[in-house]
Amino acid sequence: MSMLDKLKGLIKNHPDQARQGVEKSGDAFDARTQNKYQSQVDTAQQKIGEQLGALGEKATAKAKEGSK
Repeated sequence: MSMLDKLKGLIKNHPDQARQGVEKSGDAFDARTQNKYQSQVDTAQQKIGEQLGALGEKATAKAKEGSK
């Protein structure tokens, strides 16, 4: 199992924690760059959050199918 597969599994199982990590890392980047790239960081945070939401929804749907 590759590192990427492990990471995907962790994200699928804990999407809320992954979103928090994205927010914290984006905020830390903003602080380090004195908000020079704030709009780009905010856009990236939003796009990643959307992707994490999609992953979480897929995992929930699979879990529901498996319990039938």
